[in-house]
Amino acid sequence: MAGDWETVSLSKLCEQIADCPHSTPLWTDSGVIVLRNQNIRDGRLDLSSPSYTDEAHFEQRSRRARLKSGDLVLTREAPMGEVCMIPENLRCCLGQRMVMLRPDPKKCDSRFLLYSILSDTVQHEIKVNEGTGSTVSNLRIPLLEALPIPNPPLAEQKAIAAVLGALDDKIELNRRMNATLEAMARELFQSWFVDFDPVRAKLDGRQPFGIDPGIAALFPGTIQDSDLGHVPTGWKATTLGACIGFRSGFSFKSQDWQESGVPVVKIGSVKPGIIDLSQVSYVSEEIAQQAALYRLSTGDMLIGMSGYVGEVGLVPPSNNPPLLNQRVGKFVMPKAGTESLAFWYCTTRQPEFRAFVEARSHGTAQANVSGEAIMDFPLVAPVPEVLDAFNRKCQPMLDRILSNHAESRTLATLRDTLLPKLLSGELSIISHWPLCR
Repeated sequence: MAGDWETVSLSKLCEQIADCPHSTPLWTDSGVIVLRNQNIRDGRLDLSSPSYTDEAHFEQRSRRARLKSGDLVLTREAPMGEVCMIPENLRCCLGQRMVMLRPDPKKCDSRFLLYSILSDTVQHEIKVNEGTGSTVSNLRIPLLEALPIPNPPLAEQKAIAAVLGALDDKIELNRRMNATLEAMARELFQSWFVDFDPVRAKLDGRQPFGIDPGIAALFPGTIQDSDLGHVPTGWKATTLGACIGFRSGFSFKSQDWQESGVPVVKIGSVKPGIIDLSQVSYVSEEIAQQAALYRLSTGDMLIGMSGYVGEVGLVPPSNNPPLLNQRVGKFVMPKAGTESLAFWYCTTRQPEFRAFVEARSHGTAQANVSGEAIMDFPLVAPVPEVLDAFNRKCQPMLDRILSNHAESRTLATLRDTLLPKLLSGELSIISHWPLCR
């Protein structure tokens, strides 16, 4: 019976457990990818910021084990217990403070083992049994090998992995789609409002490439001098603060915080692109009433003012709209200009904006920036007709990004609800869905 599944040590389910080389890799600008702790989060391998080494050092670091698809990589410290699975066709090696797990395919499904390690039960064991290093805690190999893992029949493992994996695959698809949509919007912004490609094409006597003739007609064919250099004729050099408003968050007191209630977006919630509503604090409804003017809505654009200053993200849909905390700023669209959100979002997501804000931050222990400094950002404002054309193209992209994010949160909640029930045997995939047999 499902509830009678035995629990076995991790080592009994693996063909090989290989520790990383205890040396710092030789870092290069290109070559073979070296996995680092920051590449592994929430069960996923994130190579958006890869690190590399050369062929000789790749071979040296692969002596104990050469990573292949289906292997798991687990971090031993800073932080402990993060795990991911190596995908197909990825040539890489272990960095520091991580270990490779190679499941025995006759005993254990790789993705099932991944979800087992991600479960609260195993994560608790990792934290409770952590070893102690000289500066940070670390997970020692003997304790890792002894981690208790549920061991249902292999067919049940594969069925569980298929169900949970389907949810994660859709979440990953949404993530990639959102990255593509944002890249498209920002590329168009760069072309129209930074490089002035349509205007330069007209100056050269060419038809602007890839633009509908009706939209191309909105761009001037000449340039003029301005405080920001040559800009399209009729456009003006200005500042962010001259175009939109800004509001800092509410100053909650330490005694206001509680375990549940109305969510509050704090500085740790401000992630680039989408605000992370899973990393919030809470206040009572009574306190929330006092801060009613700081209630946020879907699509509000926020910016971090402490720590990682200049990070900008949109507030995603939520059944419990959050409040705005101090040291987080909100860009306020003019009453007649809320439809211009896409333009201002892309403006503040440009590397030049982030660099401007960072350069005007202060503080030794932690960077801080004022709202006034943020709103001094210089920009070139297009004529309204071009602004409207851009937003008609790009606002649907932002709407889709927010919609995809909301769907992913729902799927993640379902996955997290199913995971302990499936791993404990409380819910049996095979018995409930015969097609999984």
